[in-house]
Amino acid sequence: MAVKTSKAEKKIKYDHKLCQLLDDYTQILIAAADNVGSNQLQNIRRGLRGDSVVLMGKNTMMKRSIRIHSDKTGNKAFLNLIPLLVGNVGLIFTKGDLKEVSEEVAKYKVGAPARVGLVAPVDVVVPPGNTGLDPSQTSFFQVLNIPTKINKGTVEIVTAVDLIKKGDKVGSSEAALLAKLGIRPFSYGLVVLTVYDNGSVFNPEVLDLTEDDLVGKFASGVSLVTSLALAISYPTLAAAPHMFINAYKNLLAIAVETEYSFPEADKVKEYLADPSKFAVAAAPVAAAASGAAAPAAAAAKEEEKKEEPAEESDDDMGFSLFD
Repeated sequence: MAVKTSKAEKKIKYDHKLCQLLDDYTQILIAAADNVGSNQLQNIRRGLRGDSVVLMGKNTMMKRSIRIHSDKTGNKAFLNLIPLLVGNVGLIFTKGDLKEVSEEVAKYKVGAPARVGLVAPVDVVVPPGNTGLDPSQTSFFQVLNIPTKINKGTVEIVTAVDLIKKGDKVGSSEAALLAKLGIRPFSYGLVVLTVYDNGSVFNPEVLDLTEDDLVGKFASGVSLVTSLALAISYPTLAAAPHMFINAYKNLLAIAVETEYSFPEADKVKEYLADPSKFAVAAAPVAAAASGAAAPAAAAAKEEEKKEEPAEESDDDMGFSLFD
């Protein structure tokens, strides 16, 4: 005969398990578990088996164990988990890639009917088409202002209807209609709310960032730093090249307007004194362009020449378009 475990023993066992997981893992996903059944949770555990462990429990027990473990180990980073334990949540401890584990968790969703009083997690739209219901049900649709017609002895919905908006509570009429139509509009599973990684806490959307996104954000930050440094004339590594160029432009402007000169300004002054040199400098560019165009033109003429004898040979054979 099996010995029944007391509540105190269960709490001690749970506390030991949670503390052991905190010692073994540095990455934790905090996931909402609303409307997730035990069978569904078991499937998720099987899917994550290997490098991840799913732990559910009462928030008060988890908070207590985390505080005690933090005091024993001196690791205050664990305390960042406590504010996240709100509502019906569970902890997914993992040693795998956080994004891959999050995507794996999202696969295990189960369709569910719209129950009365439930807050809709998404918009519910009833599509047009034949419902298979007999004409006696038309009054039911009229109550919900759904346009219908009788087609081949059954009720047909004429146009799509926005039945429930996201965030609204499901009414008895809406729940009954969806049940009659066999529509299960909602799907539930573990939803990752927050990510804990070595004491850092961040939104799971960060896991979707690619290397290109990170490079873009870094470049944007450098651009802002450069703009600020230039505006307040504060030298930074990012702003230094622009400062040198601006300084050179200022010196060049002074040299052009005065008798003062320096080697980098001499050539500019020379061009300004004799504008014809601009044309001389531009000539090689034009020549290069025309040189590139010449072979193409020659090739086109050669093609025309090759086509002409073919037309003459047709004439020699006595053929004509009007023969």
